[in-house]
Amino acid sequence: MNIILASNSPRRTQILTLAQIYHQVVPSACEETIAQNLEPYEVVESLSYQKAADVAKKYPNDIIIGADTIVVIDNQILGKPKNEQEAILMLEKLSAKTHHVITGITILSKNRCKTFHEITKVEIAQLSKQDITTYLKEENVYDKAGSYGIQGVFCKYITKIEGDYYNVMGLPIAKVYKELKEFNNEI
Repeated sequence: MNIILASNSPRRTQILTLAQIYHQVVPSACEETIAQNLEPYEVVESLSYQKAADVAKKYPNDIIIGADTIVVIDNQILGKPKNEQEAILMLEKLSAKTHHVITGITILSKNRCKTFHEITKVEIAQLSKQDITTYLKEENVYDKAGSYGIQGVFCKYITKIEGDYYNVMGLPIAKVYKELKEFNNEI
């Protein structure tokens, strides 16, 4: 039985590899649907399940990991920016404030399903317009929730973090590893 990551995220596969969790990458092709009036953690849990379930159709005998990450500030969900203007607005909103990064995870096998989430609190320094402009020239932000990656050049603007660092990168590895051990008798 193999472990399959239902994600295209290079950061998620990097984290699993770092933790020596050997896996294959098979991105989900499902059309993501979100029900109305869900709490942010319910949104990412639902999306992580949709991704895992989609890949499980093709790999029913394996263990599938689905994940989805969002940034939440002032009760507003920030996903991945669609364009530069959206990225600028997101970074201006995050400037000099604390926000939450929430990742939903689903681990799915033929006999089990576990869905959970992790929340990490992140504080960002004051960002000038020049900081934002320079950052957007230095980094591809279009694959990052909230328009930033903690592991890249943006690290110089992170003033405080409470919780799992790897969650901010897209995969709370300690929690994922703990849950995978519960599936151990199937591996």
